[in-house]
Amino acid sequence: MFGFGILSGLLILPIVGVVCLLLLRGDDEATNNNARWIALWTTIVTFLLSLWAWADFNTSVAGFQLVEQRAWFSQAITYKLGVDGLSMPFVLLTTFLMPFCIGASWLSITTRVKEYMIAFLVLETLMIGVFEALDLLLFYLFFEGGLIPMFLIIGIWGGKRRVYAAFKFFLYTLLGSLLMLLAIMAMYWYAKTTDITVLLHTDFPLGMQKYLWLAFFASFAVKMPMWPVHTWLPDAHVEAPTAGSVILAGILLKMGGYGFIRFSLPMFPDASQYFAPLVFALSIVAIIYTSLVALVQTDMKKLIAYSSVAHMGFVTMGLFAMTAQGVEGAVFQMVSHGLVSGALFLCVGVVYDRMHTREISAYGGLVQRMPRYAVALMIFTLANVGLPGTSGFVGEFLTLIGTFQVNSWVALLATTGVILSAAYALYLYRRIIFGVIDKPNLTGIADLSMREIVILAPLVVLTLYYGVHPQPIIDASAASAEALIKGFDQALALTKTAGL
Repeated sequence: MFGFGILSGLLILPIVGVVCLLLLRGDDEATNNNARWIALWTTIVTFLLSLWAWADFNTSVAGFQLVEQRAWFSQAITYKLGVDGLSMPFVLLTTFLMPFCIGASWLSITTRVKEYMIAFLVLETLMIGVFEALDLLLFYLFFEGGLIPMFLIIGIWGGKRRVYAAFKFFLYTLLGSLLMLLAIMAMYWYAKTTDITVLLHTDFPLGMQKYLWLAFFASFAVKMPMWPVHTWLPDAHVEAPTAGSVILAGILLKMGGYGFIRFSLPMFPDASQYFAPLVFALSIVAIIYTSLVALVQTDMKKLIAYSSVAHMGFVTMGLFAMTAQGVEGAVFQMVSHGLVSGALFLCVGVVYDRMHTREISAYGGLVQRMPRYAVALMIFTLANVGLPGTSGFVGEFLTLIGTFQVNSWVALLATTGVILSAAYALYLYRRIIFGVIDKPNLTGIADLSMREIVILAPLVVLTLYYGVHPQPIIDASAASAEALIKGFDQALALTKTAGL
């Protein structure tokens, strides 16, 4: 595209949409509608281009594909893009979710519509860039740049405590990433390059690895988020508009897990093994503790936010088990969670748009007035629980298998999270859907509109499809996951041979 490759096209297209939005003049309803349509078609075309990239992608190859490289800042930083089986699924997930975010904001966002759409399109470019970047500093720019549009989305179009939530989100993630920047500088001084493909085969000394691992961990742990640096997430979810919550849970949280896969495990294998017990401990606490916290929530968004922290605990556990099943399960879990948690936040947005409250106690008996909504929410709730036949089951099962091979006690404790997730998810569903309608303002509540059906139906289909046929996602990451584990084992063997 314009002399660039497909991956650059994925970065350029949303910016083209931004330029079109900037050309709009006025602030009337006609202008707002034009802004919505421009943003929607931009995200749809970007998704179609990502499907083209997927068609050119060979899942049997473990290395990077569709690579583009251009000189940028002297020889220190290069504009280098590429994807492999560990990043391509997240590119597709990002482009797939964006049109649903625009559709979910169609009626709920009525002020500064043009600016809102611009923020989302800029965010899309930055999120895609995170998964495509093959230069460490380029990755950092995309990784940190995404904070700005999300900060604005929460701070301008959020709820009553939006400013507090926006600053908390920004400061938590920024402070963690400053340590990663220092680590990137140290890696450049040691290896004389920021090329990720070179750094993946650079042998850092064990002592240096530990410090670099901790610096990257500070950033990725906050981003996922892991316990105990997760407290910004519930506030950000509660105050963010519906589409902001979808992107926050569906994509931004996955950047932390992707960072562990791309950097921590392959670049610092000895340090990853050394700190694996720490990650296991934090993962188990996240799975059990945040599930218990979710049980006592009165706000629907907060309950789902805490459940996200628990589900990310399975991801970190699977990754640091350092087995092929663990890594493949972690990738699958992140993709599945992006679909399911995004859909749950969309479902919350449906009733919030009608009743303007997210309090669980404000609802009850909705199945009598909203049967289509009840079916959709039931499917996503069961997927969140990890019921066999839904996509939520596959990722959790694989991570547990991968972890059991390494530490049966960690896998046993993590399994309790499956029971607890059933408790809080079914509790939420029963309180909202079943019972009698004893609140007068619920008697006239309308079922899903055609726009809402169009938004939720594809998510229902994919949640069920990947539950019974998970192979497309597993096959996409299998070769790269096996190469990652093989390289990890070889690095550990060399270290052991050297007597370090």
